[in-house]
Amino acid sequence: MIRAGTAKAGTTVAADPSATAVRLPRRRGVEFTLIVVAVLLSVFGYCAVGLAKHGTVPPGAAGYGAGLGVLALLAHCAVRLRAPYADPLLLPIAVLLNGLGLVLIYRLDLETPADRAAPAQLVWSTLGVALFAVAVVLLRDHRVLQRYAYVCVVAALALLTLPIFFPSVNGARIWIRVAGLSFQPGEFAKVLLGIFFAGYLAVNRHALAYSGRQIWRFRRLQLPAGRVLGPIVAIWLLSVGVLVLERDLGTSLLFFGLFVVLLYVATGRTGWIAVGLLLALVGAVAVGRLEPHVHSRVEDWLDPFASIEAGEGAGQLAQSLFAFAAGGMLGTGLGRGHSTLIGFATKSDFILATAGEELGLAGLCAIFLLYALLVERGYRAGLGVRDPFGRLLAIGLASIVALQVFVIAGGVTGLIPLTGMAMPFLAQGGSSVVTNWIIVALLIRISDSARAQQHEGPAIP
Repeated sequence: MIRAGTAKAGTTVAADPSATAVRLPRRRGVEFTLIVVAVLLSVFGYCAVGLAKHGTVPPGAAGYGAGLGVLALLAHCAVRLRAPYADPLLLPIAVLLNGLGLVLIYRLDLETPADRAAPAQLVWSTLGVALFAVAVVLLRDHRVLQRYAYVCVVAALALLTLPIFFPSVNGARIWIRVAGLSFQPGEFAKVLLGIFFAGYLAVNRHALAYSGRQIWRFRRLQLPAGRVLGPIVAIWLLSVGVLVLERDLGTSLLFFGLFVVLLYVATGRTGWIAVGLLLALVGAVAVGRLEPHVHSRVEDWLDPFASIEAGEGAGQLAQSLFAFAAGGMLGTGLGRGHSTLIGFATKSDFILATAGEELGLAGLCAIFLLYALLVERGYRAGLGVRDPFGRLLAIGLASIVALQVFVIAGGVTGLIPLTGMAMPFLAQGGSSVVTNWIIVALLIRISDSARAQQHEGPAIP
């Protein structure tokens, strides 16, 4: 019996190409196992809250576990059927973060029985998973989105403009409230802008590489020629406009940071980072001095304990820092903290303080590790996909999560001034949880394409 590719009697038998083909593992079983673990951990947290507060397992624990499990199974089936080669970590991480967010919101609801947010958050999570499944099933090729890049930017600008015509909430104009319902259009706008940036830079990346004359060069740092500064200046003006009109520092930093990251990835020029940081600093300093709401946030950041020294009690940032300090290394335990002293934004902007107090530094590091894995897997999908649009889109979507986590965590820990953004999957907010499920769906679609193309040759540079 002769093996393919071996020689006999001085002759060589050609190898069968089909015999050397490598079948990529789909790893859907790994994904399913991790999803089961994520659901069980969420149910365990739900039970721990009930035991801490009432001494018994909450009566709705079985229903909560069944509901979360059905949603996770629906998402898993959509991935198994339509994206069999997708990264097996993306969906379990999203399920675990969403489940933990529901647990933390339920825990805070026990302190505010007149303002229960967990049922509504579960409904929004259901909608998010449904849209996730629809996106994975119907969007068979992510490159289709590139055709609608300019439609996306028009829709994004319209969504960003709408809150200007509605009353401000807590000093910021980022909400639309109609007939008792409210949503944040900026959450959807960030995904649309990510699609536009990826589509625009995929087409114009060579022109933006400023192959012509540079306006300044110092060692290896090169700044681009003036004629190509137009796009980044326009986006800078847009971000500053959002900051001035809506008084929303977080959204402004997110949009501008996203564009600078994608611009650097598309061109490979460090000069864009220098220009981006310079413009961001100029805009932040100018608006921070001139806009009263932003200026007050900066003042609280510079001296979070000023209100205590003045005899007015601890402000939100000071209470948040106290909560982190009270948590120590291992935390007080779910349901045993006092983070509700922070006030009205405990379930949204400051929900990370509850996690820090009741789960401790160890739990907080675990949460940040989950976010880091989610972002890393998004970057991995971007580096593995063939087309430039898919690469930029995956890196842009992962960067949205990374920037949002940095802006929120930095605000509640006193690293940067406070913002009004929601922690992805954890915080109360229907618009946020739906948008983040859409981001995960797009990353899964791109990662499926990336892994399916691995045996076809190197990616396009």
